[in-house]
Amino acid sequence: MTTTLLRTADELHARVREGRRAVVMTMGALHEGHATLIRTAREIAGPEGEVVVTVFVNPLQFGQGEDLDRYPRTLDADLKIAEEAGADAVFAPSVDEVYPGGEPQVRISAGPMGERLEGSSRPGHFDGMLTVVAKLLHLTRPDVALYGQKDAQQLALIRRMVRDLNFGVEIVGVPTVREEDGLALSSRNRYLSPQERRTALALSQALFAGRDRHAAQEALRARAREVPATHARAEALSAIGESRAAADAHAVAKAIPGAPSAVRAAARLVLDDAARLSPPLELDYLALVDPSDFTEVEDDFTGEAVLAVAARVGTTRLIDNLPLTFGNLGAAS
Repeated sequence: MTTTLLRTADELHARVREGRRAVVMTMGALHEGHATLIRTAREIAGPEGEVVVTVFVNPLQFGQGEDLDRYPRTLDADLKIAEEAGADAVFAPSVDEVYPGGEPQVRISAGPMGERLEGSSRPGHFDGMLTVVAKLLHLTRPDVALYGQKDAQQLALIRRMVRDLNFGVEIVGVPTVREEDGLALSSRNRYLSPQERRTALALSQALFAGRDRHAAQEALRARAREVPATHARAEALSAIGESRAAADAHAVAKAIPGAPSAVRAAARLVLDDAARLSPPLELDYLALVDPSDFTEVEDDFTGEAVLAVAARVGTTRLIDNLPLTFGNLGAAS
């Protein structure tokens, strides 16, 4: 398969469509994470469908002092990766093609959800992101669009925009791809020196520590559900030395719904240690949030949550996250 390079929306619209069109939106500098998105899009579109990869460095997403000018532009390499992963076309428009009248006067607002976490650290970022995603959805006219879960807040906001504004497109989130050492794949990883990369590993290590603490506590909850807290049962268990274990499990289950606090604490220990490394990790935020609105979850929370972290190592800012589920929602408490 030869991947076609398209520069204008007219060229894209002139293509004959058969089957579903799946779109993967990128800012270029493609890596294995993007390739995974493209391969997933190929599976969804099927042999009769079409996979389009957009490559556009959106100036509206970069705030003052951010890395718009040094953001890598590697179109030839991007075309090769897209082709190998199964893309039919790469749509790489110019800024004038996307914003023919200059910066748009009317933009999408991310609302309160876009002002939290990444939005607080990068004011206006999500307004710019949603504006270009809306434009690219109109320009590419897909049946389905795929985004990486590494940018969890971005994915949540796109889903919200599509639902709130009645876009006729299916949004699919694809799990984060990691390097062998656990670092989430990112175009910005190339900016890290070897020493900075060692420090940067604390982001994923903190998330894994939080995940491990969460798994241990959920196991205790499950144990508590298996052992009824009745006097008769406790007496029976005492004959085989399990009464203390049963009591401990029940105590944990009652005393922790503080599981979210414990998860945050486990992750923060790793980040605090990394702040003392050379070079140090400069934490922006660590948060455990409800993905529906990105507000912090309380200790009695049950359901899907996202453990998210952002930090700077040297001059490079990195983000990462893991999804977690609190409580067995189908079990009696």
